[in-house]
Amino acid sequence: MSEDKTNKNLNNQTVIRNIVAIGIGAAVFFILKRFVTIPTGVPNTDIATAYPFLALLGVIFGPWVAGLAGFIGHTLGDVTTYGAWWTWIIGSGLLGVAFGFIGRSIPIDQGIFGKKEISKFVIGEAVANIVVWAIIAPIGDILIYSEPANKVFLQGIVAGLTNAIVTGIIGVILLKAYASTRVKKGSLKAEK
Repeated sequence: MSEDKTNKNLNNQTVIRNIVAIGIGAAVFFILKRFVTIPTGVPNTDIATAYPFLALLGVIFGPWVAGLAGFIGHTLGDVTTYGAWWTWIIGSGLLGVAFGFIGRSIPIDQGIFGKKEISKFVIGEAVANIVVWAIIAPIGDILIYSEPANKVFLQGIVAGLTNAIVTGIIGVILLKAYASTRVKKGSLKAEK
């Protein structure tokens, strides 16, 4: 088989793998976002278990897979409840993209997820959650939906902090478990 044909087959496999990951990721995100949440006491603001899963997707598959899965999954969650709230839907997509970029510096496919990688992940995801939920989404709510600033910033700060904590805890557990299934580089020895 020629090198060009081999590269084309690998590219096709990667595209198919990513499309499947987006579909499955969006479905799992939707189920977690819709049915596995904990109320915070702040109106329309829950502790979401979908974001640790989105972080796992981002670290494994990259920014665009996680971004689209978050966007599609959040859209499905919104339209099956109270209607699409685009600023927060876009926020989920942006958060998935951020998780994917954080994952580029974590060699998870080599089975590496130690203290250094955990620190990178936890700091990165916390910053991403705070920026998306406590800054971008509330500003979007004010500009697009004319929502009161005090209401949306309260929602955003609560969502940012709770999502950062949940993603930090559950995300580390998921990523540690995934890393343990990967073969560490140099761990296999040839038999003599």
